[in-house]
Amino acid sequence: MVKLGNKKKIGILGGTFDPPHKGHLQISIEAKKKYKINSIIWAVTKKNPFKKKSLFTLKKRILLAKNLTYKKKYISVRFYEDKINSNKTIDLINFIKQKYNNYKLYYLMGADSLISFHKWHKWKSISSKCNILVFDRTNYKSKSLNSLAFKKLKNKGLKFINFKKVNISSSKLRKI
Repeated sequence: MVKLGNKKKIGILGGTFDPPHKGHLQISIEAKKKYKINSIIWAVTKKNPFKKKSLFTLKKRILLAKNLTYKKKYISVRFYEDKINSNKTIDLINFIKQKYNNYKLYYLMGADSLISFHKWHKWKSISSKCNILVFDRTNYKSKSLNSLAFKKLKNKGLKFINFKKVNISSSKLRKI
């Protein structure tokens, strides 16, 4: 296992995964390769507080995510909200940090999420508890690099990652 000092690395990709797709997978593969992350948790949430309704049930989204990642043994698909009694990212990070206290944490997100990141509950605290890796997405680079969150956090645990993007999104897939 690749280590940073004595710490193993764990990545967290949170979201509704409505539905999960190759873009989520590509972000995970790139994070593992570029940052030598040992394992990645896809933390599926019941509902995104910024969206109206999920197309698929929670159970179906978890099943689809597991089917998409079954060959990637370093990715585990989990649902934590019942365990932590919260759907807030900061609470998830605090829980995982406590559970895996010898791990260095990375929170993975697409550039589209960075645009509204300043609206997330205790958003500044997230960057103090883990590194945030923001992956470029088609048509979101300019807005995300001009976002309040990027301006406040770019030298404080937040990195913007340019990589070969998969031009797909859950929103597009829901419209098909």
